[in-house]
Amino acid sequence: MNETNHEECIKICNSLLRGELSAVETYEKAIEKYPSIPITPELTRIQTEHRLSADRLTANVREMGGTPETDSGAWGAFANTVQNAANLFGTESAIESLQTGEKHGRSDYMDALEDKNVMDACKIMIRTELLPRVENHIEVLSCLEDTF
Repeated sequence: MNETNHEECIKICNSLLRGELSAVETYEKAIEKYPSIPITPELTRIQTEHRLSADRLTANVREMGGTPETDSGAWGAFANTVQNAANLFGTESAIESLQTGEKHGRSDYMDALEDKNVMDACKIMIRTELLPRVENHIEVLSCLEDTF
C-alpha cells in the first residue's frame, strides 16, 4: 500500500469514527428524551457499543499514524437535528430515526469494505467487530419498533 492509499485509509477510518461519534450523541438525545421507558436499557447498551466502536476506530487511526477525529462534525449536527425532530413525534418515530442512522452506518461500513484504499487489517476489524454490532443494532431496533 502506498503513502496515498495509507492516508486515504486514515481518512476513511476517520469518517467512520465521525459516524460512531454521531451515533453516541444521537442515542444520548433519545435516552435523555425517554429516560424511563422499558427500552431505555437497550438504547443504553447500543450507545455503549457505539462508544466501543469509536474507541476502536480511534486506536486504529492512531496505529496508522493518523490523528483521530474528536467530534462528529457536520454529520453529527444533522443526525442530532433529525433525532430531535423525531423525538417530538414520539417513541416510535425516534426508534425509526435511530434505525435509519444504523442503516446509514451499515452502508458506510459496506462502502469501506469495497474501497481498495482501505487496508486489509481495517477491513478485518470492520467485518469482525464493527459491522456485526451495527447489524445487531438494526435487528434490535426493528424488534423494539414492533413493540410500539
